[in-house]
Amino acid sequence: NEVVLGGDKDANGCLASAGYTWSKLNKECVRIFTGVQLLPAEKVESTEDEAVLAAYILFDKTKDNAEIFLPNQDESIILKRESEGKPWVNGSWQLIPWKGFVLKKDGKILYSGDGQIGSTVTGSDDSEEIPVTE
Repeated sequence: NEVVLGGDKDANGCLASAGYTWSKLNKECVRIFTGVQLLPAEKVESTEDEAVLAAYILFDKTKDNAEIFLPNQDESIILKRESEGKPWVNGSWQLIPWKGFVLKKDGKILYSGDGQIGSTVTGSDDSEEIPVTE
């Protein structure tokens, strides 16, 4: 079999092998790990070789819309908020700006993070310091 470089592009032209995926919110190929990282709320028993499956958040320029990328899920979820300080919502999903961010579904906390890019654990507790993808 012949290997074609760039042959793993998705329907939107994003090169998956380089870590790119399509952002419905920003209408471009993005690396989701450049967004805010959220870790599972419940401690998962894992071996040293297993990776922790994080969720990632990307925001639009207005910060009124958030796109959630969940592990092992093909489609991202777009959430909207009414005004600054309010949660972003889509049906039973809620992203709450509290000590970083808390992601809930049906009232249950699934993921949380300190609001920093990637796995950084230091920084401001100001929940409105939201990184914006450009």
